[in-house]
Amino acid sequence: MESQDLIKLYEEKKKQFGSEAYKHISKLLKEAKEIHKKDFLKSKTAKRAIAEGRQPDHEQSWRAFKGKGLEKLAVHIIKDEVEKLGLKVVEGNTLERTNSKNLPEELSKVKRNLLIDYGEFGAHLPDVDIIIYEPETCTIIAVISSKVTLRERIAQTGYWKIKLSQDEATKHIKVFFITPDEDKTLSIRTPAKKGRAIVEIDTDGSYIMSEEEIEESDKVKKFDKFLVDLKKLIYAKRNKK
Repeated sequence: MESQDLIKLYEEKKKQFGSEAYKHISKLLKEAKEIHKKDFLKSKTAKRAIAEGRQPDHEQSWRAFKGKGLEKLAVHIIKDEVEKLGLKVVEGNTLERTNSKNLPEELSKVKRNLLIDYGEFGAHLPDVDIIIYEPETCTIIAVISSKVTLRERIAQTGYWKIKLSQDEATKHIKVFFITPDEDKTLSIRTPAKKGRAIVEIDTDGSYIMSEEEIEESDKVKKFDKFLVDLKKLIYAKRNKK
């Protein structure tokens, strides 16, 4: 199974549920897991484990695929609408894994504009999955982490927000989190779980891909509000010029 297969499954959900297809991401992932397992059991890794009398570890393989797959889905869902705003999207891995000398000039500038200065220990990119930027100036508007559950990265996302805020060159960058929130960390505002507290205080917001009821706030909203908020952010920036 490839990431493109996840996107095909999403497009099928979109035909069924329209603009609310995002609410069914968890169901989509469950369907994808069954397909992924069938493919995994045909792999050399699984066949070798069986030949050696071991149980093939599909869960480990699935976790790695699921995380990357959600990132690809998030990009697929927002890309067209982001580009309608005159912005562009690039995946964090593209900047992290590619030497700046081998990047197109535009992405090389984007990379430089996202680096965090650690003094004598060098400059490093924050661990983010998606970057939204203005192509004309290579100014970064926002960075996004996308994970199935908050415990996988929310504290780290809060850390990167703090680091970006400490430098004049990067303090304007918004830091968002997109998640199906399968462990329901964000559902209740009061009393808040640790993950919800971090989102409320140390990030610019989280958007939830789920049909579950949540207590929304300025920082925690259903995913359909993401593009609405992004448009408000862009228009506010452009009106300042």
